Amino acid sequence: MVMQRHHLTCAGIAFALYLHHLVSTIEVPLDSNIQSELPQPPTITKQSVKDYIVDPRDNIFIECEAKGNPVPTFSWTRNGKFFNVAKDPKVSMRRRSGTLVIDFHSGGRPEDYEGEYQCFARNDYGTALSSKIHLQVSKSPLWPKEKVDVIEVDEGAPLSLQCNPPPGLPSPVIFWMSSSMEPIHQDKRVSQGQNGDLYFSNVMLQDAQTDYSCNARFHFTHTIQQKNPYTLKVKTKKPHNETSLRNHTDMYSARGITETTPSFMYPYGTSSSQMVLRGVDLLLECIASGVPAPDIMWYKKGGELPAGKTKLENFNKALRISNVSEEDSGEYFCLASNKMGSIRHTISVRVKAAPYWLDEPQNLILAPGEDGRLVCRANGNPKPAIQWLVNGEPIEASPPNPSREVAGDTIVFRDTQIGSSAVYQCNASNEHGYLLANAFVSVLDVPPRILGPRNQLIKVIQNNRTRLDCPFFGSPIPTLRWFKNGQGNTLDGGNYKAHENGSLEMNMARKEDQGIYTCVATNILGKAEAQVRLEVKDPTRIVRGPEDQVVKRGSMPRLHCRIKHDPTLKLTVTWLKDDAPLYIGNRMKKEDDGLTIYGVAEKDQGDYTCIASTELDKDSAKAYLTVLAIPANRLRELPKERPDRPRDLELTDLAERSVRLTWIPGDDNNSPITDYIVQFEEDRFQPGMWHNHSRYPGSVNSAVLSLSPYVNYQFRVIAVNDVGSSLPSVPSERYQTNGARPEINPTGVQGAGTQKNNMEITWTPLNATQAYGPNLRYIVRWRRRDPRGSWYNETVKTPRHVVWNTPIYVPYEIKVQAENDFGRAPEPDTVIGYSGEDYPKAAPTDVRIRVLNSTAVALTWTRVHLDTIQGQLKEYRAYFWRDSSLLKNLWVSKKRQYVSFPGDRNRGIVSRLFPYSNYKLEMVVTNGRGDGPRSEVKEFPTPEGVPSSPRYLRIRQPNLESINLEWDHPEHPNGILTGYNLRYQAFNGSKTGRTLVENFSPNQTRFTLQRTDPISRYRFFLRARTQVGEGETIVEESPALLNEAATGLPPTTIGLTSTTTTPTTTTTDTTTTTTDTTTTTTTTTTTTTAATTLPATTAASTTTATERAPAATTKQELAYTKNHVDIATQGWFIGLMCAIALLVLILLIVCFIKRSRGGKYPVRDNKDEHLNPEDKNVEDGSFDYSDEDNKPLPNSQTSLDGTIKQQESDDSLVDYGEGGEGQFNEDGSFIGQYTVKKDKEETEGNESSEATSPVNAIYSLA
Repeated sequence: MVMQRHHLTCAGIAFALYLHHLVSTIEVPLDSNIQSELPQPPTITKQSVKDYIVDPRDNIFIECEAKGNPVPTFSWTRNGKFFNVAKDPKVSMRRRSGTLVIDFHSGGRPEDYEGEYQCFARNDYGTALSSKIHLQVSKSPLWPKEKVDVIEVDEGAPLSLQCNPPPGLPSPVIFWMSSSMEPIHQDKRVSQGQNGDLYFSNVMLQDAQTDYSCNARFHFTHTIQQKNPYTLKVKTKKPHNETSLRNHTDMYSARGITETTPSFMYPYGTSSSQMVLRGVDLLLECIASGVPAPDIMWYKKGGELPAGKTKLENFNKALRISNVSEEDSGEYFCLASNKMGSIRHTISVRVKAAPYWLDEPQNLILAPGEDGRLVCRANGNPKPAIQWLVNGEPIEASPPNPSREVAGDTIVFRDTQIGSSAVYQCNASNEHGYLLANAFVSVLDVPPRILGPRNQLIKVIQNNRTRLDCPFFGSPIPTLRWFKNGQGNTLDGGNYKAHENGSLEMNMARKEDQGIYTCVATNILGKAEAQVRLEVKDPTRIVRGPEDQVVKRGSMPRLHCRIKHDPTLKLTVTWLKDDAPLYIGNRMKKEDDGLTIYGVAEKDQGDYTCIASTELDKDSAKAYLTVLAIPANRLRELPKERPDRPRDLELTDLAERSVRLTWIPGDDNNSPITDYIVQFEEDRFQPGMWHNHSRYPGSVNSAVLSLSPYVNYQFRVIAVNDVGSSLPSVPSERYQTNGARPEINPTGVQGAGTQKNNMEITWTPLNATQAYGPNLRYIVRWRRRDPRGSWYNETVKTPRHVVWNTPIYVPYEIKVQAENDFGRAPEPDTVIGYSGEDYPKAAPTDVRIRVLNSTAVALTWTRVHLDTIQGQLKEYRAYFWRDSSLLKNLWVSKKRQYVSFPGDRNRGIVSRLFPYSNYKLEMVVTNGRGDGPRSEVKEFPTPEGVPSSPRYLRIRQPNLESINLEWDHPEHPNGILTGYNLRYQAFNGSKTGRTLVENFSPNQTRFTLQRTDPISRYRFFLRARTQVGEGETIVEESPALLNEAATGLPPTTIGLTSTTTTPTTTTTDTTTTTTDTTTTTTTTTTTTTAATTLPATTAASTTTATERAPAATTKQELAYTKNHVDIATQGWFIGLMCAIALLVLILLIVCFIKRSRGGKYPVRDNKDEHLNPEDKNVEDGSFDYSDEDNKPLPNSQTSLDGTIKQQESDDSLVDYGEGGEGQFNEDGSFIGQYTVKKDKEETEGNESSEATSPVNAIYSLA
């Protein structure tokens, strides 16, 4: 008896499988007309995720979408109980949808709506269920307040800094930084564990150079919580030694640290276990201490690590296995080793599994009386339990159904009837999760329907395989039969094969198979039929194809291509050369039965293929053409020019959206045509303007052009070769395409306010080829970003629309749709725009200032509430100005400046302040409209800083024994000056002496250096200082001496430069004498006689090289000219001529001095100048003058110690230098007045001049 029941069960299962195979072919077609007529139970099409975490600042949307016929209605449960949506004013449901919208604009706590939600979609044929959606509100709690003590640790000892972040939802991202927001450098010695703690395998002295703060970043609120920083105090046996740290091999021994074997800091002990779910990533971690820091290696017992899915992370301290499966379970161990030893830890991995589908139940469509089944197979670890529900209720509690039998994971249906339609749910669950699937059973009785066109025409080439299609639908599944020419015999077998999907296949179509074929679909509810007409065509054949030829250059070969084809089919013949389309130029002629080439050239050599094609088939034939070249002595280079314009443009194959353009190429003028450019012009939007349409290779002369609707096209073609472009061809005839509705909408849609009560909507309009029809216009729709808000619309023709009377800065949903007289474009995408902004209403409060250094302060403030910004927050802005200097009587600029802090932040740094000053500061918040009200004005001082460089450093060299220095105070003292530091060193070419240092009081601005080396030059470095330290340096060099030209020293370039960025004007009175090898500088004047001229120059600049200028010409007045060169720069003084000229010059000057002795004429009397008796310069007899305040005595001469030096005769002209406009009276005494003329450039540059006697010049040359 048992055996018999066993056989019956097997037979029943086999029969059910057979039935399932049969009924599984019933599928509802995608035809919308059929779907709208057929009843269908609900099907869930969209739902929120099971674990749904939402942002508390936004409205909550719980999605649930379903389809069915009739349209389903929706209801919800919350925590297993009916959720009355209409009872809560904050909750609404979208129209024709089950999506819940919970609105908090009017207040409310999102936490009140946490729970487990489930959606029910119902219609007359059943109820579908969504998964249970666990709704949680994101949380980012504050870090608990705690006091963190200073951590003392021995150098070389292990250490872990605990993070213990506040529990957030979802869990925060952990990272470590210093309190100054610098990331902590991590390596194999210092790294962060998966639990967020920071581990030190061994602590080094440099670890105490920063503090350590754990930071938690929360995803939804975009906030970062910072823990109070840890401060380390590292106790060391030896002081810090940079040299020992460079040698890593001996680093620890050099520091006196004992090297130790590894030990595990995490996990603890020698073994541990870990459970992971199938399909997720497994992360194993081992962190070890030791000196030196250990290396970590990973292994799996009894095998290799899973290939292709493992990854080492965190400096090999973590092993990640992606997409874990049951095969990945087992024992893994990590090996930590250094040169002192090794240790290992074993981790036992167990893989469990939440339920996953083996066979997910599928929708079942049955006809009355048919059998079927639903199968729900799932696997997991542990094995999941299967529960069936029908229309949302447990199947055990549903009304009995004699045609339904539940057998574990299978439901078998027998002899189903109309009214048995329902939605079944399968729930597979274990301790790790659950799966829920909906599958409906729909019992339909539908008469047969033919889904394809009623009268088809099928063309086929004789002897080819073909297929006649006849798609159909019905319930029960109809039977389909084929008939030919109305005959009663069913076509199946022989040359015919009928398929279950309704197709009739012919293995070989013959002429006698032509005719009308009828397909008839029949079931118990009726029948339907359709007809297909079959035409069998003759094949296309090339009866005489081209043949291989060898021809001479310049001859006229002909390639044959004679074709036979079906006369009812259109024939197209194309030629290829070397498997590329052949350019048919004016040297070739294409005929019906061949191709002729006139004046064949070497470039014509190659494979030629003739292709004959119709809409059904094609044939081809190939031949090789060989061209014999003319001997080299007969060749000549032909000139290359731009190609001639194409001609005879013709439009054929006219269609709605395309046209074929054909042209005859012009002569290539000995340079092959490489491209053709097709241009078009339309006469509606931009008449007379030509636009590029497309580009084609130079080997074609015909192209199919894609067209847009409602454009009156005209085309022209331009040929291009290596020389250039041809003239455009004569335009083609016009071709008008029919209009159509637009296919695209405007792009660049945006909405922004130009005033506080409006929103301007703009977009990029459609162009002429996108309008597709007359009267192009735009339908502008907008509404506030609220699902319950109503849409407003306006139709405009310009690409702009302004919406007035809008609230201040609220989001709007915007759509812009194109429309013409033929219809509208597809539904446009929604763009979010914002209405106009107004000035912020509140100012930042609690502004606090902390001085960082002499030029920077740190700011903190309390942010304004977002509701008061009235727009998009751009930045916080700190306005500040220098109110006064802490130094008395120092004028300061009170110009207001500001620093921007973009984004919603509450701290920032203001830098580039002046030290030792009083500042005032106020803050505002800024949006797109402008600044908000200003905060309370805060005052703060800045401490002393280092000064800027001295304003100038002037160098005077009155003789060979001393150098005079003069400088001015810094432009920006930045504090109370405590003195000056002068460093200087002698140099001669590339050789430099030792550096000497002088310190001066803050009031001293002059210094005289007694030279120890009369040949070398000197380089000076001058800096001012305050209590904080020394400031910027100004660098100057002493001028080169004139007598260096005779010593044969290498060239020396005068460089008056400064290392600071502040412009410095240094005035030096020099004469530059340049030879081929030497550049020297000394103080001199110009002595003018009838025969000779000693040039003098005044160099006063901040350039880095001395410019060359021509010698001064003879004048009757005293002239100070700039950048003149000495006689040593003239070529005709080289050698013997130079010595002779110098001797003559000395004799002339001595004679002139002896003849000019007479009464002494004090310059002061002549100049009528009155000197201040209190002036220091009067006391010592020296006169340092500049263009600013002190005018020089034109005829005074300074000595080495700064006093006026008397010459041998007081009556001599030598005391006064050269006489400009000078006159002698009858007794030979000099009564002329001395004047000094300066260059305009010198006057503008505040340069100074100093006159010396010609005797000094002679002494300097001696």
